[in-house]
Amino acid sequence: MKASRWVRGLVFPVLMSIYMSFLMTGLITWVNTGLAGDFFARWWRAFYIAWPIAFLLVYFGASRIRALSERIVKAKA
Repeated sequence: MKASRWVRGLVFPVLMSIYMSFLMTGLITWVNTGLAGDFFARWWRAFYIAWPIAFLLVYFGASRIRALSERIVKAKA
């Protein structure tokens, strides 16, 4: 069964935003506060705040960023 266009359009932003916000919030939480006993609680809080924002940024901005990167590459070639 093939996924609908709507579902296919959500898969990339969901995966990319989870990937980026998971890694970035983990790293920044670690750098700012260290690996103290409540590290995972602080990381989780940062992640659940950051992920919806990251999702919206990727969902609405990915095509624009892709187009901009193509223009930059073509201008350099």
